[in-house]
Amino acid sequence: MPGLSFTLPHWLYWVGLIAFPLIAMSLARRPKPQQQGYSTALGYMILVTGGIIGLHRFYLKSLLGLVFLPVFIFILVANGQQHDARSIESDLTNALRMAERTIEREEPRIEEARAALPKLEAAVAEVEEGSFAQRSAEKRVTRAKDTIAKGEASLIEARAKVEEVKPLADKATETRAFWHSAAGYALYALIALMLIDAVLLPGMVKRANASLPAVEPKSEAELALEAAEAEEGPKHDSEYAQNWIDRLSLFCGEYVSYWAVIAVFVYYFEVISRYVFNSPTNWAHEAMYLMFGMQYLIAGAYAMLTESHVRVDIFYAPLPQKRKAWVDLLTSIFFFIFAGTLLVTSYVFAVDAIAVPTGNAIVSDWARGDASFGEMLGGLNLGLWTDPAIRWGEISFNEWEVPLWPMKWVMVMGGLLLVLQGISKLSKDIREIARGN
Repeated sequence: MPGLSFTLPHWLYWVGLIAFPLIAMSLARRPKPQQQGYSTALGYMILVTGGIIGLHRFYLKSLLGLVFLPVFIFILVANGQQHDARSIESDLTNALRMAERTIEREEPRIEEARAALPKLEAAVAEVEEGSFAQRSAEKRVTRAKDTIAKGEASLIEARAKVEEVKPLADKATETRAFWHSAAGYALYALIALMLIDAVLLPGMVKRANASLPAVEPKSEAELALEAAEAEEGPKHDSEYAQNWIDRLSLFCGEYVSYWAVIAVFVYYFEVISRYVFNSPTNWAHEAMYLMFGMQYLIAGAYAMLTESHVRVDIFYAPLPQKRKAWVDLLTSIFFFIFAGTLLVTSYVFAVDAIAVPTGNAIVSDWARGDASFGEMLGGLNLGLWTDPAIRWGEISFNEWEVPLWPMKWVMVMGGLLLVLQGISKLSKDIREIARGN
């Protein structure tokens, strides 16, 4: 079974987090065609991401996708059998190695004891009967005989263990090699099917679109019903925006929402790498929980604006709008204590994260207060970004070693957005009270 050794570069991680939401937002804002159909671009994306289980065929309503499933299941079964055989092989190999080491250790010891035994027995005969020297010599003879007896017993047991375990270890090795080859051939078969479908996909999309029924125009009654449902439904995000702070919070909330799509692809890659290629990653889990932490912080202002926080408001909800404004105004002190503490504390964390002297000395000097901001900017050069020996500030303890200071600065951004949104809410409450309705 071929391996899949891939470690996500740090730069690609950040480019993905920055560029993917922008691309997704531009695609989401495209006008939708009246006639919904199958997309060749989407078909190829599904082929690349889920073609190994035939999802592109199912997307195009083709039952030939069922051909992929048994092959994929066979790969999973073969990998499971290979894993079990590897465990058995490892246990038997360890037992065989211990037996062989016993033989290697005991054979020289027995030979040495046998060679020394005649001299020890002769020494017993030479000393005076009943003397301390005789008793000492007899003890050495007894010790040598015990060494020989115990060593021979250990040798018999170890040789029997070798004869018993070696065939089983060889069989486990053969079994593992068989399932390894079987899983590899099955994977190559799936790849071949995917390559064939990559060529046939445009024609399949064309035939699938041709089979779609014609869309009849909606009647005036249906259009009126949809308009009424839209009015009665939940508010659109754009209806919350009353100033530039609200628009910024809405943009940031929509921006980081697309990170959840990235998580789907990354965890899908992790599952395929682990269970199909037997190559679990050392970066997927860490990359995603750091990403979700940043998403939580950035989306805080959006949640506050759209009132998406989970809360129990049995006393607050029935109040008229003016009294709600008074309550919000009086309780805003607690909000600003929290948001201000988050902003200040996260700033300290962020500066400390880049103050770690791990190669970017000029930036670390600035963070520790040993250099001015202008000196830091003047000391920046391309080598700081291209030298692989340079680590920018605090890094994770995982083998991936991703820099942590960008996440810490995202905490600052999240705190700042939250404070700004609090100011926006405060101004709205003051206007609502001043309006006097």
